[in-house]
Amino acid sequence: MVDGILVGLMYSLIAIGFVLIYKVTSAINFAQGEFVMLAGITAAALAAAGIGFWAAFALTIVLMVASSLVLERVVLRPLQGRPVIAVVMATIGVAAVIRGLAPLVFGIGTRAIPIPFSDKPLMLGFVVIPRVQLAGAVASIAFVIGLTWLFTRSRAGIAMRAVADSQTVALAMGIDVSRYFALAWALAGIVSAVGGVFWGILLGADNQLAVIGMKVFPVVILGGLDSIAGAVVAGIAVGVLENLTAGYLDQYVGGGMKDLVPYLVMIVVLMFRPYGVFGKKRVERI
Repeated sequence: MVDGILVGLMYSLIAIGFVLIYKVTSAINFAQGEFVMLAGITAAALAAAGIGFWAAFALTIVLMVASSLVLERVVLRPLQGRPVIAVVMATIGVAAVIRGLAPLVFGIGTRAIPIPFSDKPLMLGFVVIPRVQLAGAVASIAFVIGLTWLFTRSRAGIAMRAVADSQTVALAMGIDVSRYFALAWALAGIVSAVGGVFWGILLGADNQLAVIGMKVFPVVILGGLDSIAGAVVAGIAVGVLENLTAGYLDQYVGGGMKDLVPYLVMIVVLMFRPYGVFGKKRVERI
């Protein structure tokens, strides 16, 4: 249960990246996993160059924000006003490009990211808590608090919500839609960088790290594509469900149920509550 909660919070960190883009653009960023992979590999390469973990971490965040802004400016901004499916297909194309270029630039080997603290787990009675998972969970909670404040209390967050509600009305009210699109992608770049570093420490940084994007997708659907708090609750639920399934069912079916069950839950949610448990129900009147 404890391990499931910690892993679930790390899932939430990646899921928040999906939510950020959807809340502002109403499109799903299918390149989120590739951004996480790119961040993990970049951090590992920088750390291997001898600049130290914290410097590599900070530089990775800067590079991922810059990459996100370039993507938004060059690829996605020309698609403003186009159907949402155009943006979705563009992100799929970007994902394919990143997945292809990363091995060419960094190589195909798995890289380790050194951690700045002891890898000895914490012991609370009979409960073993890995320090990396605990740090990732704390980072996820911090992002949730910060982004919740941003979207509910700050002028920029309220403007981003207005853009998400209606780009046309936002423009009529004098809101610079392009500016807030760029801000959303920059925030998603920061989330990808932090998630990529923690997942790279946990699993190793290579091109297979991109799979985490699709692995987190049931979390996004369950929590609701436009709910940051929903991403956290759903992440914990999926993490606990995976661990309980692995512990109690895999031994009877030969394994694999841990990876299957979240997608079964996602299908059920799509059938009965397609906007997610915490998502906003959209009613369109014609």
